[in-house]
Amino acid sequence: MEGVEVAKTTNGTSSQLSNDEDVDMANAPPTTVLDEGVASDEPVGSPEIKIKEVSEVKLEDIFAGVDSDEDDDEEFPGRPEREDRDQSSSPGSPREVGSSVKASDPELMRSFYQRLFPWRYLFQWLNHSPTPTDDFKHREFAFTLRNDAYLRYQAFASSDLLRKDVLRLMPSRFEIGPVYSANPRDRKMFQGSAAFRPLSKELCFDIDLTDYDDVRTCCGKANICNKCWQFITMAIKVVDVALRDDFGFKHILWIYSGRRGAHAWVCDKKARTMDDLKRRVIAGYLEVVRGGAQSGKKVNLRRPLHPHLTRSLDILKTHFQDDVLEAQDPWRSPEQSEKLLQLLPDKELIESLRKKWDSSPERASTSKWADIDAVAKASTSKNFDSKALLDAKQDIVLEYTYPRLDIEVSKKLNHLLKSPFVVHPGTGRVCVPIDTRSLDDFDPLGVPTVQSLIREIDAWTDDSDKQSQQDWEKTSLKPYIDYFRSFVMTLMKDERDVRVKREHDEDQPDSLEF
Repeated sequence: MEGVEVAKTTNGTSSQLSNDEDVDMANAPPTTVLDEGVASDEPVGSPEIKIKEVSEVKLEDIFAGVDSDEDDDEEFPGRPEREDRDQSSSPGSPREVGSSVKASDPELMRSFYQRLFPWRYLFQWLNHSPTPTDDFKHREFAFTLRNDAYLRYQAFASSDLLRKDVLRLMPSRFEIGPVYSANPRDRKMFQGSAAFRPLSKELCFDIDLTDYDDVRTCCGKANICNKCWQFITMAIKVVDVALRDDFGFKHILWIYSGRRGAHAWVCDKKARTMDDLKRRVIAGYLEVVRGGAQSGKKVNLRRPLHPHLTRSLDILKTHFQDDVLEAQDPWRSPEQSEKLLQLLPDKELIESLRKKWDSSPERASTSKWADIDAVAKASTSKNFDSKALLDAKQDIVLEYTYPRLDIEVSKKLNHLLKSPFVVHPGTGRVCVPIDTRSLDDFDPLGVPTVQSLIREIDAWTDDSDKQSQQDWEKTSLKPYIDYFRSFVMTLMKDERDVRVKREHDEDQPDSLEF
């Protein structure tokens, strides 16, 4: 394959991908050039540059000198209709309607890319204009082939050329990277020079349910159900309002990852042009829960709480009662109860609660949570600190509900992330947008699969026989593409308005000087 790079492991064998995992393409194995036989271990992006410590950057200075979006029109005029949740869907399994064809079937995927994938709107989303610009032509794409090889540094002059290459190579999925200072295919012309460097990319966030395995009891690993999906719902609510209210972002696109998570693409120009340092500042601002499943207390916050955390607690407290205490019942067993006790501050309180719960081992988590205040009120200890207990309880709520972000995805300008509307090869589900206005109604198990969509096209009939109707309009994918189109149109309008205003200001004659 001329002009194509395939990533292989250092021992020369193709690296294996799990269908359950979202690959960090920025940290992919070294690339091997098939047509030249030259291996390159250089990281993507510009040469190493020493930067200031994050602590030296003030949040209020992050966007100094960047044009702001001044249009406050509603971004999405229409809301897609969704079916009621099907609580009976088995965790982690795509909904099948009598089909044994796998989602990775080449002919099935060919039909999907030819008939259903929204190429035009993907192009406009990345290009920020109806006509091709460097925002698209210098954008890196990376393909994951069926043999698990990575094709990096692909770039295309138009959406049609991207579509043709996808149909030629038939990747299981493709990732989107940054816009470079030159065509990524020509990067070897700039080898060793800072002239080839990443210029812009959406600020991205990744939330995965496997990071909640120590707090969810209904499922584990790659499996999901509507109960544990509520952790993703909570996370989206908290992150979305923080990005909008605290940083002033407007164009935030949330995408279902196809199995057990969600991705955020912050598309405002001021977000796209941020360097790594600014991205690290925002990622650090949103990071609260630290440590893996085996670590102890994961939330240790100074008081008084930052307004962002106070707001987050207000959002999360109802979810904690309904979706954690009642739905997950995380402290029912003695082992789980002990974990809760270790998060409390007072030894006498801990011993009193342990004695009470030992006498009723299967006591529900809602009751155990209420026991904390009841036993504390009955305490006769002069040294009991009610403020410390309140702080500890707030930390517990945040530990069990606050977003658990893969912040490495957010820190780097050159990070690649799975494209919207690709198909998850393990579940067959399409990576569709999530409408945040009806977030509580989103059902990951009800998302269309590639198999069901093809059957919907074949079964479609319409007396009006509209010749101009596209295939995706005949399927349950329509509300998601309509939503995406609305998002893209608003983004392009705001980009155009800012550009026109800037050009108008530049055309004004200089003021007279006296």
